[in-house]
Amino acid sequence: MKLGVPSKGRLKKEVLSWFNHKGVEIITSEDDRSYAAKVTGFSDIQLFFLPPVEIPTLLSKGVLDLGVTGQDLIEEKIPEWDNYVKELKKLGIGHADLVIAVPEFWVDVSNLEDLDEVAKIFRNKIGFRLRIATKYHNLARKYLKKFGMTDYMLIDSQGATEGLIKNEVAEVVIDITSTGQTFKSNNLKILPIDPIIKSEVALFASLKRKQKIMLDQNKSFFKKLSINLLD
Repeated sequence: MKLGVPSKGRLKKEVLSWFNHKGVEIITSEDDRSYAAKVTGFSDIQLFFLPPVEIPTLLSKGVLDLGVTGQDLIEEKIPEWDNYVKELKKLGIGHADLVIAVPEFWVDVSNLEDLDEVAKIFRNKIGFRLRIATKYHNLARKYLKKFGMTDYMLIDSQGATEGLIKNEVAEVVIDITSTGQTFKSNNLKILPIDPIIKSEVALFASLKRKQKIMLDQNKSFFKKLSINLLD
């Protein structure tokens, strides 16, 4: 069985700690940059350290049997995700919200209706579409389409999204946040509406492999995690 977990940083440490707390001990190299590790007592489990953003696609294709990643990334990377993967267990870590943020001086913008009006002004009076910086293109489009907002264009951003407004590359940001502090530091305000998605880190299973077979072959592993694949 192939298991993918986050490859570095605080998230890696928190995920490994969660498994260890459940009685599934993952031994890693003392060198934090090493990708060598083993799952004690489960020699048939192959462990792969991967960027969380890559894990959803590998699960959907069946390259991984299990994977730990954010719910936001699953929904972003896999349209109709529940046809391809199954959420087995929330880990209680990595809580964050996908939100919309605008410049603080946009004092009259406090909801999507206001943002839609600004978008129309940009199109009709300034001559170009409102630019929204995000790495969550699918979730952003789906959310804005549901509301009926169309006068915008998405600007791809894979890092430091908040700084793109300061650099006049975009006017609005859609990004993940846990505290909102980064937005405040960049003179942005989060629209006081429900998040596009509330996310946390979870363990997912690929539906490419028969769940009963995976359970029969790894009963003790799933028992330690208090997971019944057939639920």
